[in-house]
Amino acid sequence: MTDTNEGTVATIIERYQGDSGMLIPMMQDIQTECGYLPQAELKELSSGLAVPLADVYSVATFYSSFRLMPKGDHTIQLCMGTVCFLKGAGKISEAIQREFQLVPGETSPDGKFTFSPVNCVGACALAPVMVVDGQYHGGLTVDSAVELLDKIAEGDKSTEDAQAGGGKKK
Repeated sequence: MTDTNEGTVATIIERYQGDSGMLIPMMQDIQTECGYLPQAELKELSSGLAVPLADVYSVATFYSSFRLMPKGDHTIQLCMGTVCFLKGAGKISEAIQREFQLVPGETSPDGKFTFSPVNCVGACALAPVMVVDGQYHGGLTVDSAVELLDKIAEGDKSTEDAQAGGGKKK
């Protein structure tokens, strides 16, 4: 357990009176405190509740709202639905994984991006589509997707005003 989180798990267990039936709310509280579910905290929770660590991890991996890794400064959702895939989403995924050292479902080593390929974002007419921090960017190519993420990584605020359609300004 890190110094910054010293006593966090014990306090949370105490808040719920050690009731193992409150495992999910306890895990939510840990994630709120730490930003994700660190391994040390999950071990302490397991021990403090006398719940097998495998059961704690089972809950953590079942619910998509739980994160076992820190979340990046920016979230990337790349649509991998049929239309997006046929229009190049697979190549875009490969390029951004290579360019930004991203692994699907994880955060880049520099902490800038969390990458989540998704089944569909419901914007087939704009295919291929990538949603970055809630902003839709459509009609992407490998080059335009990498360029967009480069600008975001550098802190370019003009990307926040971009509309769907290759990230072009309104």
